[in-house]
Amino acid sequence: MSTHASYPIEGGCDCASVRYRLLSAPLFVHCCHCRWCQRESGSAFALNAMIEAARVELVAGEPELVATPSASGKGQRIARCPSCRIALWSHYAGAGETICFVRVGSLDEPDRLPPDIHIFTESRQPWVVLAADKPVCATYYDRKQHWPQQSLERLADLRARSASG
Repeated sequence: MSTHASYPIEGGCDCASVRYRLLSAPLFVHCCHCRWCQRESGSAFALNAMIEAARVELVAGEPELVATPSASGKGQRIARCPSCRIALWSHYAGAGETICFVRVGSLDEPDRLPPDIHIFTESRQPWVVLAADKPVCATYYDRKQHWPQQSLERLADLRARSASG
């Protein structure tokens, strides 16, 4: 897990209309190489830091949530700046509104959150070289096998609070 950064850390869009901060380390950081992420990002992959929505604090502005299709067929809602349209984070249907998939590239210092895992590498661009010290999965992965215990506990706590809420 990417815990070497001190928190909070901040990010935002290109025009600075929307600014946010992560109050703690994310649960886990995915580098997704699926075709959907390639198309959506216009790049070779998407780098997403999964974090509880309550740990993402808006500092300025209000993103617009845009409904977008996803490979699962359940869709996602992408939080975009209403002015410059930069994607800041997503809420995937499977995780709901309680988890943000923060676009690491929208952080002021994105190098502070390198990926914990590479997923859907079966569709990775052949010229992308993967670090040997990170797990690589052809498709998705078993969370219990790869996530740190602390992140699993945070997720369980979040789900318990959501179920009772």
